[in-house]
Amino acid sequence: QVQLVESGGGLVQPGESLRLSCAASGSAFRLYAMGWYRQAPGKQRLLVAAIAPNSDANYADSVKGRFTISRDNAKNTVYLLMDSLKPEDTAVYYCTAGPIRTVATGRGGDYWGQGTQVTVSS
Repeated sequence: QVQLVESGGGLVQPGESLRLSCAASGSAFRLYAMGWYRQAPGKQRLLVAAIAPNSDANYADSVKGRFTISRDNAKNTVYLLMDSLKPEDTAVYYCTAGPIRTVATGRGGDYWGQGTQVTVSS
C-alpha cells in the first residue's frame, strides 16, 4: 500500500508560478511511475505529466513548455513546477503512482492522493 499526500496548491494570478509536491510512503517509490492529473469542475480527470522510474517524462500538449515534472527518490517525492499559469489551469491536481503503461497514458495508477486545489485568477 502506498499513501500519497499532495501539497503546494493555492490561489495565484495569471503568469505566476506554483510548485506542487507529492510525498509517498513506503520503500518502493523508486519503482513506480508517478503522475500528475487534474480535474476541473464538470470535466474528466486528465493527465498533466508523468515521470517514469528512470525519470523519462511526458506532458499533455496544453502544458508543454510551461510545466516540469521531477522526482527525488531519496525523499520519496514527486514535484510539478508550473510556470506561466493560465486561468484554464484551474483544477484540483492529483498525484498518482503505478505502472508506466497506465500512468503515462491517461489511465492513472494504482494509488491516488486526495488532491490539491490550484486556482489561477486575477
